Amino acid sequence: MELTEQERFRHEAVEEIRKLGIDPYPAAQYEVNANAADILANFERRNSDYQNISIAGRIMSRRIMGNASFAEIQDQTGRIQIYIKRDEICLGEDKTLYNTLFKKLLDIGDIIGVKGFVFITNTGTISIHVTSLTLLCKSLRPLPVVKVDSEGKAHDVVSDPEFRYRQRYVDLIVNPAVKNVFMQRAKIINTIRNFFNERGYLEVETPILQSIAGGATARPFITHHNALDIPLYMRIANELYLKRLIVGGFDAVYEFAKDFRNEGMDRTHNPEFTQMEIYVTYKDYEWMMEMTEEMLERIAIELYGTTVIPCGDHTLDFKRPFKRVGILDSIKEHTSDDVSTMDEEGLRKVCQKHNIHVDSTMGKGKLIDEIFSAKCQKHYSMPTFIIDYPVEMSPLTKKHRSKPGLVERFELMVNGKELANAYSELNDAMEQRMRFEEQMKLAARGDDEAMTIDNDFLRALEYGMPPCSGIGIGIDRLTMLMTNNASIQDVLFFPQMKPEVF
Repeated sequence: MELTEQERFRHEAVEEIRKLGIDPYPAAQYEVNANAADILANFERRNSDYQNISIAGRIMSRRIMGNASFAEIQDQTGRIQIYIKRDEICLGEDKTLYNTLFKKLLDIGDIIGVKGFVFITNTGTISIHVTSLTLLCKSLRPLPVVKVDSEGKAHDVVSDPEFRYRQRYVDLIVNPAVKNVFMQRAKIINTIRNFFNERGYLEVETPILQSIAGGATARPFITHHNALDIPLYMRIANELYLKRLIVGGFDAVYEFAKDFRNEGMDRTHNPEFTQMEIYVTYKDYEWMMEMTEEMLERIAIELYGTTVIPCGDHTLDFKRPFKRVGILDSIKEHTSDDVSTMDEEGLRKVCQKHNIHVDSTMGKGKLIDEIFSAKCQKHYSMPTFIIDYPVEMSPLTKKHRSKPGLVERFELMVNGKELANAYSELNDAMEQRMRFEEQMKLAARGDDEAMTIDNDFLRALEYGMPPCSGIGIGIDRLTMLMTNNASIQDVLFFPQMKPEVF
């Protein structure tokens, strides 16, 4: 591979550094006892605690000033200025460490360790007075130059999505706000985990490779198991395995699962995504709505200290309780069409009337889903539970206790997007078999997202599954919402992209 001029200079610098007897890639151990954020936040109150510090980070800027220089280094927590004086880091008459290494052979992007004490410069900047400097890693590629002003605001940021998503490691270095998104993501996951653990719910793991792609209506990825000589499917959902555990006697189980769906990609869909699913015995979808409200309210407060969070140019409020709207009522409100008693032909006429594209493979459930998605969903900005779906839309859901033809299901809509899907779970094994058979009829019509009969799951239900409620929440979409990002690619470290040609 041909090197650029900058890369060639850096390769040459590596050899020059070695000639000085300095290893540009020394042993991994370097003792660190401080970080940038802690120093900047606490030095003025506890200056005596920072008179013998050791810190490591990446050089992000340099100002060479003769026998003394300033630089900025960046660690995981942020940037801090360092002050280097030639005679204080060199040994006796040998000025090599400063005159040759620091001034000539080090570059922006190199990782160094420094020891010294913290002070405040004449301009009022908290800085580290360096008494010892160690090169920890020489970088071979130049970083994009991003300027950060005295208030910490970045200028000339790297904004090209193609570059940022392919080289996320560089994006994280030069765009500090990006790192915060992923730290917030971790905080969201930990808040959910703590919320469940406090209640005694058990975190579990279920198979990713499955012989049947079940638990959702989606197109799977297919692979092959060589030893068994059988096709296997990447998990599209973990629902049916979690329900098996409910049959086995656990009162409440949850999982943060990587799921895979071989479908389109856009600003809210990635073929590999993270889903949290939980199932709790002796509860119904009404209880699950209340639990979901409480959990999301807690996440908002953990992140922002309030239930009100930013969302584009407006705000969202996660204060309980959330509005509840029947899906058929929503369709009637936003289309003026009462679809509650319509057959498939009638639903197709409604779709045609509203210019909603459908095809011959779609049954009643999908047609209603298409109408709601096209004409209603966008109207729900504030958190809203869309409830009581037709049975054709929900093959794993218990029939509604008082509304014939409907099931006890809700989807949570926020900012015009689905965030969660939940049921009172169907535990009638004979009814579940009939629902699967209806799905197989749709598959025969060409619906490649229809469910397959899972005979082992039906066998588990025949042993008896306690009444329970379950919910699935898309962690990627939840993170988008809670960090005010409009694209799923911005909340995934490494979103799926076409292979790069080198």
